[in-house]
Amino acid sequence: MGLSYQRQTVWSKINENERKDVYAFCDDYKAFLDASKTERLSVNEIVRRAKEKGFKCACEFEKLVPGDKVYSVNKNKNVVLAVIGKKGLCEGMNIVGSHIDSPRLDIKQVPLYEEKGVSLLKTHYYGGIRKYQWVARPLALYGTVVKADGSIVEIAIGDKDEDPVFYITDLLPHLAAKQNDKKLGQAIEGEELNILIGGNPSDEAAEDKKAVKLNVLKLLNEKYGIVEEDFVSAELEAVPAGAARDVGLDRSFISAHGHDDRVCAFTSMKGIFETESCEKTAVALFADKEEIGSVGNTGMASRYFANLVAAMIEKQNDGVCTPVMLSKALASSSMLSADVAAGIDPTFPKVHDELNGAFMGQGTTIVKYTGSRGKGGCSDANAEFVGRIRKLLNDNNVIWQTSELGRVDEGGGGTIAYILAAENMEVLDLGVPVLSMHAPFELVSKTDVYMTYRAYKVFYNNFV
Repeated sequence: MGLSYQRQTVWSKINENERKDVYAFCDDYKAFLDASKTERLSVNEIVRRAKEKGFKCACEFEKLVPGDKVYSVNKNKNVVLAVIGKKGLCEGMNIVGSHIDSPRLDIKQVPLYEEKGVSLLKTHYYGGIRKYQWVARPLALYGTVVKADGSIVEIAIGDKDEDPVFYITDLLPHLAAKQNDKKLGQAIEGEELNILIGGNPSDEAAEDKKAVKLNVLKLLNEKYGIVEEDFVSAELEAVPAGAARDVGLDRSFISAHGHDDRVCAFTSMKGIFETESCEKTAVALFADKEEIGSVGNTGMASRYFANLVAAMIEKQNDGVCTPVMLSKALASSSMLSADVAAGIDPTFPKVHDELNGAFMGQGTTIVKYTGSRGKGGCSDANAEFVGRIRKLLNDNNVIWQTSELGRVDEGGGGTIAYILAAENMEVLDLGVPVLSMHAPFELVSKTDVYMTYRAYKVFYNNFV
C-alpha cells in the first residue's frame, strides 16, 4: 500500500474472464429490474429466486440449525432472507439492508375524472422526485386492487409490446412563456401530474358529459371486474414504461427505473445466494417505505424485523427468547446499509467535493455518514468499524471508493442506517454510485454493480 490514497478504475484492474462475469451478472440484474417494477413485484421476484436456491419459509421450521436457509415476507412489501450461522443468533448477525421502494406516482383513491373530452387519473407523487421529469413520457401502470367482495386483482399494463401506455401532458413551447418564468421545481405542480387514460366516449352514453370516463370504467370492469369504488382499496403505481437497457457503445452502463435501491437489493440477494456456511447468521433485509422516511408497518422503523429475529431465536432456544436475548442479538450485529451513493456527474460537478465524491466505474462506495449540512439526521459510522470493513474489502480484492452525498451545504439525505444503529449495532452505508438519482431512468456502471455484489458476498461469508 502506497503513501497516497489512490482511486482505481475497475475495468483497468480486472482480467478478460472477470469482464465477462461483469456483463453476465448485469444481464441478470436487468432481468431482475424488469420483473421488479414495484416493491410488491420485487418481493415476488426475490422469493421466487430464493425458493430456487433452497430457501424455505420461516414458518416451516420448528428448529433452526446452522446452514438452514430461511425467508420471511411481511405484508407482501418487504422480505428477509437468512442463512443460519454456526454461532447462535444472540452472538449477532451480518446484515445487509436495502430497500425495494422507488420514487413513482401513486394513483389517488378517487382518481378518475373527465375533462375537455379526455379521461384522466389523479396522482400523488411518492418520494423525492423532480416533477418536470415525469411529463411527456410513456408510463406503465402496476398494482393491486382489492374488490368489495375481498377478491384481489393484479394490474400490469404498459410494458408488454402489445400494451398501451399512459401519458402526462406538458405545455407546448409556443404557449409556455409563463411556465418558463417559474422556478424549475414549480414549473409542474403536483396536482398537474394527471395521467391520460382514455379518450373514447361510451356508445351507451353518447350524450353523457362523462361518457369518456364511463367508457374507461366499462373497459376496466370487462377486463378486471372492478368498479370505481374499488380504487379506494387499491394500490396502483405509475412507473416509466420500458425495459432496463445498456448505455454506451461499450455497454458499460445500465439505464433503468429503480436503481435506487433495487441495485443494492439485487446485489445483496445474489451475495446471500452464494452463502452456504457462515460463522454468524447472514441476513439480507429488503425494506419498504425508505423513500418516505421508513415509516409504516412495512418500513424499517416497524417492529417486523425485531419480531422476526425474536422468533428465530426461539427456534434456536427451545421456544425461549427474552427481551435481553433479543437486544443482545441486535446489538452484537453488524450491518451494511445497502443504499446508493450520488455519483459525480461530469456535466454538473460543482455540487460535489471531488476529493470526497463517488466516480462512476471506480467501485463500490463507502459512505461513512449521510445527513444534511451539519450531519443532521445521519448515522455516522465509527472509525473502528470503517477500518474493519476497509480491511475486509482490501483483503478480498474488492475495489472500493469513499464518498459523501455532495458538498456540505448543497443539500442532503439519509438511509435506513440510523434506524438499525439505534439498536446499538455497527452500521455503515455501502452501495452503488448512481447518476440522475430519483429520475424516471437512472444510470449505474456495470463494474460498480459487480463490485458491490462482491463486497456484500465477502461480508456475509468472511466478516467476524
